[in-house]
Amino acid sequence: MTDNIFDQIKKINEYGKEYWSARDLFKLLGYTEYNKFVPAIERAKEACKNSGQSVVDHFAEVSEMIKIATGTEKEALRSVENYSLSRYACYLIAQNGDPRKEEIALAQTYFVIQTRKQEVHEQLIEDSKRVLLRDEMKEHNKNLAKAAKEAGVINYANFQDYGYMGLYGGLRQKDIHARKRLNKKEAILDHMGSEELAANLFRATQTHAKLRRENIVGQDKANLAHHDVGKKVRQTIKELGGTMPEKLPTPDNIKESKKRLKKQKKKILPEVQE
Repeated sequence: MTDNIFDQIKKINEYGKEYWSARDLFKLLGYTEYNKFVPAIERAKEACKNSGQSVVDHFAEVSEMIKIATGTEKEALRSVENYSLSRYACYLIAQNGDPRKEEIALAQTYFVIQTRKQEVHEQLIEDSKRVLLRDEMKEHNKNLAKAAKEAGVINYANFQDYGYMGLYGGLRQKDIHARKRLNKKEAILDHMGSEELAANLFRATQTHAKLRRENIVGQDKANLAHHDVGKKVRQTIKELGGTMPEKLPTPDNIKESKKRLKKQKKKILPEVQE
């Protein structure tokens, strides 16, 4: 058996996501019967739950039709239970399989390496999006500040608070800061993931457009406009089934994202030059 055998049975669904069939996998892991493989799946599901991950996201129960012998020339079909497994699910199954099997040891090595590669890849994608959106926020906050000043806003911090209160369900900037458990000198925007930054970018750009479009004048009216936009963005997130911004995880400082991207760039450059 080679590591590539696991890639050979990998499948891609209609959304472009990779997955493995449990009924394909059990044979490669040295199990003679699917029923004997099920306990390993159940242990893996429990490990997934204990790690804080959604079990249904990684272990999707499905049924499929298989051909069975009938003793005649005609073939019959029978429905059997199966799982569509994510890479992480396969990793957990390998970790919870029979350690005496050589196939399990090979699978553990393969899925540990591949899962780590996937984690690094996803982290770099998130880092790239964060850096891009954070830079966008800097520019659009400048535009928003200019539009607010033209609208007669004197207390800009108060104006900003109203936008945050609309988007964060009543939380002010200081409340968000406290919720993220940041030091006094740390900026909340530097500790937002791409999803949270995107929500705030939409809030900022739409408030800027609203102030200009409706010729809003006065601190109170500008505050109300900012709050209304933030509230509508929040409502849209809710309607789409998204996570409220105050409940999203707090990542490390965006400086760390820039460091990881810089390090990755240094790795790629020598390969390009060769």
